[in-house]
Amino acid sequence: MSVLQATGLVRTYRAAGGDVTAVRGIDLAVSAGELVAIRGRSGAGKTTLLTMLGGLDAPTAGTVRIDGIDLYGRGGDALLGVRVASVFQGFGLVPILSAAENVEVPLRIRRTPAAERTRRVAAALDAVGLAEHAAQRPAELSGGQQQRVGLARALVAGPAVLLADEPTGQLDSETGAQIMALIARLVHEQGTAALVATHDATLLARADRVLELHDGRLRPAATGPEPAPASAAT
Repeated sequence: MSVLQATGLVRTYRAAGGDVTAVRGIDLAVSAGELVAIRGRSGAGKTTLLTMLGGLDAPTAGTVRIDGIDLYGRGGDALLGVRVASVFQGFGLVPILSAAENVEVPLRIRRTPAAERTRRVAAALDAVGLAEHAAQRPAELSGGQQQRVGLARALVAGPAVLLADEPTGQLDSETGAQIMALIARLVHEQGTAALVATHDATLLARADRVLELHDGRLRPAATGPEPAPASAAT
């Protein structure tokens, strides 16, 4: 059964020159342990789609279900029981917190007991190869290490769904390849349903399935290189 399921998603924004529809009737299903990559030129609607799937932006029409829970069917209360986590291009770490403290944030929000928090944080940092860097703050870590902390934070609470928006966008190619390999390994090992928006050929090659977003519509990706990016922002 699909862990993440979207049906008939539409997102329309009001603009001075008339309504703009960024996402047009998208249907999508992602299973546990499946890594799905979405590619598409800038402005195709990738970020809009991810924000709707993560419960951050209500669709104009359609439904999103995670673990069978309708994200937008019962107002804000529906989001309380949803196990979804995100990885950001800009890392999103709190500068004054150590790596371990950053990873611990989702567990504090869930009021996880202290002993359990300590165990889970240590295991998450070990899984991403940063056990020896637990006490360091983001400014003391490389870009690749910061993204590893972000990944550990996303996975520490055992989410059903992982959403990532250009997770290697600020990394060099070698470091990006390492992060992509890590994401693929952890998703498959932990049975997380993952959806990653990316232009990175390394992740596209590691994905179980590659989809393409074009003019707000989702379709299986054609073989060959991705179309050249447009000038518009995503």
